[in-house]
Amino acid sequence: MSKQRSRDTGIEVALRRELHRLGLRYRVHRRPVRAVRREADVVFGPARVAVFVDGCFWHGCPEHGTWPKRNGEFWRAKIEGNRARDANTDQVLAEAGWLAVRVWEHEDPAAAASRVREAVLRRRGGLA
Repeated sequence: MSKQRSRDTGIEVALRRELHRLGLRYRVHRRPVRAVRREADVVFGPARVAVFVDGCFWHGCPEHGTWPKRNGEFWRAKIEGNRARDANTDQVLAEAGWLAVRVWEHEDPAAAASRVREAVLRRRGGLA
């Protein structure tokens, strides 16, 4: 598992490419709120939108997530812990005035980028 990339994964790069194609500019792998030690994969500072690209296995995707049979208790605790941390991150960001957008690794990058674009434009006041 140590060989798994934690940044610049295929879906992240594809999503960023689509966001750029849509004319959006962003920061990569930044902490939206400095007091919180969690990085977002894509950050739109002025709009206060943080995008997280979640892996189906690591974040327990309801559609594609699996529960390993070997060392099952450890992995269930690990994945449930990741889910709890994700929920806490979303809550902390919301309290600080940020919007957290979650993208699953199985999502189409173009569709996800479109969803992110709408959120950013809405936060900027560009969409009703």
